[in-house]
Amino acid sequence: MKQYLDALRQVVESGVDRTGRNGVTRAVFGMQMRFDMSDGFPAVTTKQLAFNTGVKAELLGFLRGYSDVKDFQKLGCNVWNQNAEADYWKPRARFEGDLGRIYGVQWRSWKTPDGRTVDQLAAVIDQIKENPSSRRHVVTAWNPGELDEMALAPCHALFQFFVAGGKLSLHMYERSCDLFLGVPFNIASYALLLYMVAQVTELEPAELIISLGDAHIYHEHFEQVEIQLEREPLMLPELYLNPKRKSIDAFKMQDIKLRGYKHHDAIKAPMAV
Repeated sequence: MKQYLDALRQVVESGVDRTGRNGVTRAVFGMQMRFDMSDGFPAVTTKQLAFNTGVKAELLGFLRGYSDVKDFQKLGCNVWNQNAEADYWKPRARFEGDLGRIYGVQWRSWKTPDGRTVDQLAAVIDQIKENPSSRRHVVTAWNPGELDEMALAPCHALFQFFVAGGKLSLHMYERSCDLFLGVPFNIASYALLLYMVAQVTELEPAELIISLGDAHIYHEHFEQVEIQLEREPLMLPELYLNPKRKSIDAFKMQDIKLRGYKHHDAIKAPMAV
């Protein structure tokens, strides 16, 4: 995870201070990180990553197209609780716990002008199997016509798959990047998605590339970042997926495990909503 720590250092040392919607940040515009899956699963080790109740639970919720915070909570995921209760969103919520047309809804049921819905992820998986060299293996959550119908506008906005030599890679673009709290979570989430799609398409997971747009650290996280940068990274864990799962919709919580995950203590910090 040296790439991630280097990104933290770059922002601390050369970023620009700016006041935004939800606080003061120090930011660099335009960065990229690359993770080779043969090096191990890219879970941050200089602090504890909430893999079970965060990463895999949230991703399964996205894959199921959830838009109700109570459905995420049933998986043990409380990541969306504050967004569901945010003052800017509550007047627009359709019901208690509504999150609107967030990530998974866009991935699995994008609305077309003629009233149909498109399951982008299922279509891309089919394309990977049938036409692996296509340059259209793209899934987007950034839907300008529905941004006002989301509890949070998509931060990780678009991702694309690439197949070569029997291996599958994934490139994700993230427009707004909370480097301390959000980005380690996003790295692990998209690495997990890469592994899952690779399994159901009978390919080997190769590389995860993440392009960061507005890569920032909130000023109130400076102390936590300093603590993290003083720590030595540990060996990366391995990911286990139940090999019986051949469909992206078949995975359950118990089918996904991190093995050998060793990490430093957790570092708590407030989330800017």
